[in-house]
Amino acid sequence: AIVIEEASAGDKDAAARRLSVVDHLPLLELSDDAVSVAEQLIEHGAIPEQYGEDALHVAVAVVHGMDYLLTWNLSHIAKAEARNRIERTCRSIGYEPPIICTPEELLER
Repeated sequence: AIVIEEASAGDKDAAARRLSVVDHLPLLELSDDAVSVAEQLIEHGAIPEQYGEDALHVAVAVVHGMDYLLTWNLSHIAKAEARNRIERTCRSIGYEPPIICTPEELLER
């Protein structure tokens, strides 16, 4: 639901194009476990407190056991230092983190 909300924002034509891409994808539940993981990501300093929605993005992927989390957020999710903090925190609380990468990284040959 967070992704749908973000994809809906901004320019109407661009939002329509974004929504058409995610329309066929299954939605992952924002569970109590995901909220708890997001809180722990913030408490452990893996994601800055002011970016709670980004912590939720990561937490939902973690709790649902996703293999990959694609993002263009290079400031505090996909950059190397952030990835390491997120991975360490997830493992310290008993979860295996997804591989965090940009779409371009995933598609590289």
